[in-house]
Amino acid sequence: MTLVGPLARLALAAIVALVVLLWTPKLSTPRALAIWVVLATALFLLSLIRHSREHDGPERASRFEQALRRRKPTSLQPEELLRMDRELVLGSADADHAHRRLLPLLRATAAARIAARHGFELERRPEDARALLGEDAWELLRPDRPPPEDRHGPGVPPRRVAAVIERVESL
Repeated sequence: MTLVGPLARLALAAIVALVVLLWTPKLSTPRALAIWVVLATALFLLSLIRHSREHDGPERASRFEQALRRRKPTSLQPEELLRMDRELVLGSADADHAHRRLLPLLRATAAARIAARHGFELERRPEDARALLGEDAWELLRPDRPPPEDRHGPGVPPRRVAAVIERVESL
């Protein structure tokens, strides 16, 4: 497709627009010509842009867009492992986060392990679960554990969390 066909249609449209502008009674001739020049220039530029896009091939991304695309993080660890690590760090730093996020996660893990290996639910037989888990782990994992007095205080120390995880794994 050459540029001649679209330019002929563009010239025809511009002439029709000029005639309409000149026949408008409340518009002076110099103003009509000025409007027509702006309109004809805009139509010509649009036609030129359309023609160049059709014949240049696919658009290439700008250097800015390429830089954004390259920044996709390639994690060596699975997303779930990263989420768990984040929960452990935040639960160690903040008592409220430990109470609302980390300990329920550990409690659910312990309940699943007890149900799978010992055939009962942690909430239905708390004394049996307490005997299996031990006092230290039970103190953190018991379902009726009260919220911390200082919500912004330190959370559960990482060593204590590690000990609870080891105890749950050993069930």
